[in-house]
Amino acid sequence: MTTDSLEITPRTRLRRLHPRGHHDRATIDAILDATPMCHVGYVIDGKPAVTPTFHWRRGDRVYWHGSSASRALRAAEGAEVCLTVSLLDGLVLARSGFHHSANYRSAMIFGRAEKVDDPGEKTAKLRDFIEGLYPGRWEELRPMNAQELKATTVLSLPIEEASAKVRTGPPIDDEADYALPIWAGVLPIRHATDTPDSDPRNLADLTPPSSLGTLQIG
Repeated sequence: MTTDSLEITPRTRLRRLHPRGHHDRATIDAILDATPMCHVGYVIDGKPAVTPTFHWRRGDRVYWHGSSASRALRAAEGAEVCLTVSLLDGLVLARSGFHHSANYRSAMIFGRAEKVDDPGEKTAKLRDFIEGLYPGRWEELRPMNAQELKATTVLSLPIEEASAKVRTGPPIDDEADYALPIWAGVLPIRHATDTPDSDPRNLADLTPPSSLGTLQIG
């Protein structure tokens, strides 16, 4: 049995619109892999905080990184956190204000954040991060030095307690409203990269790497 077919333990069952809830790994992994952007919620100095950051998934864990001096990462290390990913796929316009909605995909991962201490493992995970966004890029780069590795913290979270929520499709109106002469439908939203802007300090004969043409977000 592959991990993609495993059911995940949800922290809470959805009380509203529960048919939109999903707890299978295939759905959760697909949402985690669709975008590099997440938000990590934690408690710092007794107060709640949420930090936007980049994440990446490898197997049964999701990772994120930052400065070793970061108060946010220090607060999250060894603590219970909630990592969330959300993608807005469309604005849903109904025939009443009440039924306006959005098409979206979201996932929430709960658990205790763990620090990656081994230098070799940390380097491998950072390589996964770069290669996940820009295939082939790692081999083009100057190798990380010991000071850079020391200055970087990598945290991970097991994908064991999680849930996803997804909405797709057209608006859902009151039956009587379908006869009204009011346009209703979905305004799709797409995430796309644009033409690369080269650093003005590039050497004159350098061009953007071909791997940028394969970058997929969303």
